[in-house]
Amino acid sequence: MNNLEKFNIEVCNLDAAGIISWALKTFGEKRIALASSFSAEDQVLTNLLLHENPHTRIFTLDTGRHFQETYDVWQKSVEFWNFSFETASADPVELSKLLDNGGPNLFYKNIESRKACCSVRKTNPLKKILSTVDAWIVGLRSEQAVTRTGLSPVEWDQQHNIYRISPLYNWIEIDVFRYSKENALPLSELYLKGFRSIGCAPCSRSVAPFDDIRAGRWWWEEPQHKECGLHNRPKPSPQST
Repeated sequence: MNNLEKFNIEVCNLDAAGIISWALKTFGEKRIALASSFSAEDQVLTNLLLHENPHTRIFTLDTGRHFQETYDVWQKSVEFWNFSFETASADPVELSKLLDNGGPNLFYKNIESRKACCSVRKTNPLKKILSTVDAWIVGLRSEQAVTRTGLSPVEWDQQHNIYRISPLYNWIEIDVFRYSKENALPLSELYLKGFRSIGCAPCSRSVAPFDDIRAGRWWWEEPQHKECGLHNRPKPSPQST
């Protein structure tokens, strides 16, 4: 049995709070971090994580193209939890080259251009932070998209060579908002405007109530392509140690 199988057996009967507690004990507070985009899912995880350990690491990626509402909920979150979020952003040289070659809206041209933008603004800054940890906590849920079906609570992130923990893997959307309401968590006002998945402003829009949750993300692309490179799946298991 490899470590991945062992870990999933250990967490299979735990709720989200239990998985977070297990993750902190397994990897240690300095070797694990939560990635937050200030989505409803990430606000739930932030509350659970800080309740378990107020000194843990939580970081966010400032792409430079967020909605104002995202910055607003970021500010509210700092004040609500009295907590400072680590921030990572694009390398200025890489960003200048991207804009020089493709312009500010290159992501609408084709998938390759969109992924190039995501790489500079998201995945490259992410790599720098994840190089300092052995595991990261994310707000992925199996219900969110066809690219996330079959999600396990613990997966091996081959791209970053670390474990990825999804405490909300079996939550449905109503669970997220129920918990948020019960705990009065700060949420983006975009949810009140029909948004169900929020990323960069040029690449996110509101959707109809019965649309796919991520239908408003990169709506000009096919569903199977709708990942920015942060959460590529599936991943093979690491070797036993």
